[in-house]
Amino acid sequence: MAGNDSVPGGFVLRPLNERVIVVQILVMIFLCINLLQIVTFFKKECFYMTARYILFAVTLLSDSLLLFISDILLILSFYQLAMDVWLCVIMMIVSFWYAVVTPVTLTAMTLERYVAICMPLHHGGLCSTRSILHGILIIHGLSSVPCIVVLSTFFSSASLSFYKQPKICAGQIFMLHVWQEHVWSGVHQFYFLIILIILLFSYVKIMKVARAASGEDKKATWKGLRTVALHGFQLLLCLIQLWCPFIETAVFQIDIMLFRNVRYFNYIMFSIAPKCLSPLIYGLRDETFFLALKNVVFYSLFNRSFC
Repeated sequence: MAGNDSVPGGFVLRPLNERVIVVQILVMIFLCINLLQIVTFFKKECFYMTARYILFAVTLLSDSLLLFISDILLILSFYQLAMDVWLCVIMMIVSFWYAVVTPVTLTAMTLERYVAICMPLHHGGLCSTRSILHGILIIHGLSSVPCIVVLSTFFSSASLSFYKQPKICAGQIFMLHVWQEHVWSGVHQFYFLIILIILLFSYVKIMKVARAASGEDKKATWKGLRTVALHGFQLLLCLIQLWCPFIETAVFQIDIMLFRNVRYFNYIMFSIAPKCLSPLIYGLRDETFFLALKNVVFYSLFNRSFC
C-alpha cells in the first residue's frame, strides 16, 4: 500500500482497499433502503398520523444522517485529511447528538408498544400525533444532554488557538484530559442504565399480558413482544457503539494495527449493523408498511391505498 506517498496539504495517496470498498457498498445500500422507506412514509397519510410510524421515521432520518457523517469522517481519516478543529467540532456535535437520538427514540418506540398492549384504552390519548410531536422534541432535548456535557468540558479546557489547528477529525480530540473520559463514560452509563430499566420493565409487562391473552389478542401481543425484543437487541448495539471510543482509545495505546482492526470491526458491527435493523423491524415485518413499500417500488404508477 502506498501509505507514504502524499501531496501538499496533507493528502495521503492510498489505493482503496477491500475494507473501504465494503464499507462504501454497505453505506450506499443502507442509505438507499432508508431513503426508500422515508419516501414510503411520506406517501401515505396514515403513516404520519400514527405514533409508531412517526417514531420509525425519526430513527430512519437520524440513522441516515449519522451514517452519512460517520462515512465522511471515515474517508477523511483513511486519507489522513486534516481539518480545523472548529469545523470538526460542528461535525462532531451532530455525530454525538444523533448517536444518542437513535437509542432514545427506540426507547420511546418500546414505551409506545407497552402503552398499546398494556394500556390500550389510554393509547389514543398518550400516543396521539400531537403528543408524539412533543415527544420528538423531548427526545432531541434528552439526547442533547450528553453532547452538551462532553462539549462543555472540552470548551472549558481548550485554548482559542486549539480551534485553528488542523487535526484528523475524531472523537478522541475532545478528550484533552483523563477526567473528561470519566465524565463522558459516566453520562453514557447513566443513559444505559435508564434505557435498560425501561426496556426490561416494558418487556416484563408485555410478557404478562401475552401470557394472559387469547386468540387474536395473544397473536398480536406476542408480535409486539418480539418487536420489543428486537428493539432491545438494536439498543444493545447502539449502546455498545457509545463505548467504542473508549475501547479504541485503550487499544490505540497497545498497537496501531490492532487499533485499525478494532475500529473497522466496531464500525461494521455497532455503527452500520444497527442501521439495518430498523428497516427490518418496521419496513419488512410490518404488513401495512411492507405493502406500501411494495407499492412505491413496483406499482408507483397506480394509486392504491393500503390504509
